[in-house]
Amino acid sequence: MTLDHADTVPLPPEEWAAHDGVPLLRTLAGALIMLEATTDLDSFSLPYPPEAQRALDRTVLAYLLSEEAPPAGLTELADRCRTLPLAEWPLSLPPDAIGPEDRLLDEESGRPTELCHEWAWRTPDAAMEFRDRQIVRAALRMCREYGDEEAYTAFRGLLVHRPVLTWSEMYEAVEDNVLEPVRDLIRQIYRPVPDSYLQDGLYTCCDRCLTLLVPTQDRDWWCERDRCRRQGPAPAGRRILRETAGEVFQLERPLRQFVTGPGRAEADLERELSALGLDVRMWPGYDAYDLLVTFPDGHRWAIDVKDWAHPVFLGRSSRPVPHQPPYDEAFWSVPTHRVLAWPGYIAAFERARPARARELPLLSDTDLVARARSRLRTLREETDRA
Repeated sequence: MTLDHADTVPLPPEEWAAHDGVPLLRTLAGALIMLEATTDLDSFSLPYPPEAQRALDRTVLAYLLSEEAPPAGLTELADRCRTLPLAEWPLSLPPDAIGPEDRLLDEESGRPTELCHEWAWRTPDAAMEFRDRQIVRAALRMCREYGDEEAYTAFRGLLVHRPVLTWSEMYEAVEDNVLEPVRDLIRQIYRPVPDSYLQDGLYTCCDRCLTLLVPTQDRDWWCERDRCRRQGPAPAGRRILRETAGEVFQLERPLRQFVTGPGRAEADLERELSALGLDVRMWPGYDAYDLLVTFPDGHRWAIDVKDWAHPVFLGRSSRPVPHQPPYDEAFWSVPTHRVLAWPGYIAAFERARPARARELPLLSDTDLVARARSRLRTLREETDRA
């Protein structure tokens, strides 16, 4: 049974939470993430954990109400999450809720997809404070109390460029004088890496996104980042021998998802804009926004980079870009692969924007660089005419 899209008028964001398919997907996504952290998603035994049992019960009910055969147990439910696109589930969902090929578990690895993490963490829940925002706010508070913007910039750089640390690297980070205001926070957010990441006694990092790769049954690699998988087979980069490195740590998943991932996109965008000859400053004003770009005529752009799979979740989170440090134009930017993967991504984002962000433009990084190149060309032409 396919989704019920009889009502093609987009629902207001505040009505999503009450829509009958939304709570089920949120419950199911949360259960899958919990199960991945505590057990093997390919094998379960009774009694199931309460959150998993609740997800199974609600899914079975949805199937029975649609007069379709429900999953017989948690193993079959996980198999459907991996093999069956959500568009083929008996769910009544609002328009723009999912894309045609969206799944909660990756087909190849069986691990929660980035979209699964967004459903678990970004759907409406007034009692929930997003973990990544909680950590970033804490870092900002600590660095402001020290009056040290450099410490915050270094902290963000650590999360973006070093999501994996050996024991000795962790020691160096917490003893770094520049990072002194946030050293206790660093200890909290880097977690020991489980053995499931090991292959032949080695931990292996992705050469593109720097996160740890997951070994597959055919002795290949799987990367948790959608962007990397769409670029082709995961390239093995840094290798860490557990026997000599001792304990290895990685950033907790919410920070890898919503800080490291976008941070890599920010670094890519900084590199492309700098290559055009523009002056680019990262995370200005204690991370008021991500990039401050200054053109030769003094015109300034403020850019916030968002690497989200779901355009509606992104749209609902949108807000005006802070006005300090000052700028002339402001944009949100999303990696091009997100726009290509979800037909109508920009339009879905725009429909979901709250009134406060109605004028906020969202551009793909490709379009943003093209706009910068066009503006530079116009400036040169004006200079030549003068």
